Amino acid sequence: MSVRHALLALLSEGPKYGLQLRDEFEARTGEVWPLNVGQVYTTLQRLERDGLIESDGEDEVGPQKSFRVTVDGAAELDTWLRTPPDLSAPPRDELVIKVLVAIRVPGVEVRDVIQTHRRHAVELMQEWTRVKRDAGPDELSLALVIDAELFRLDSVVRWLDTADARLRRAGTVPASGPPSALPDPGPVRAVEVRR
Repeated sequence: MSVRHALLALLSEGPKYGLQLRDEFEARTGEVWPLNVGQVYTTLQRLERDGLIESDGEDEVGPQKSFRVTVDGAAELDTWLRTPPDLSAPPRDELVIKVLVAIRVPGVEVRDVIQTHRRHAVELMQEWTRVKRDAGPDELSLALVIDAELFRLDSVVRWLDTADARLRRAGTVPASGPPSALPDPGPVRAVEVRR
């Protein structure tokens, strides 16, 4: 999440104060990602130093100092909004690493590890579904955040199911068996993306 660019987006609507920016950031993101006011002021100082925003001229940062986006800041925001994130290589996902490592750990049944994480992901999906059900019809930001989280968790569950099926087909030995009997999962390679 880029707090820097989120603040630029909020300032593109017009001049705002630091505390106002924090409150609007939290409201716009469905109040799912709390933002420390110190982080807001530190980010504002950096944006001003970089010439992406300007203030009303007071020397000290404080609750009464108003900020507005500059032409360079608007250009930076536009570039950020239109630049896709780099999805060409797998992220360093902790869950994927756990499963890959568990394959080789003596005394650990990797399929138990998979099922533990699968149960947890399904429970989280159920919790988010309850939150979505209880959200008001005017809470569009919250609904969008929850939808994104539900899609992410659904993909986690599908990956865990696929990993479990692949391990079953590969004939992995029980945890008591020798680790050398397990198939080598091979290196993870970056995917080449055609444009």
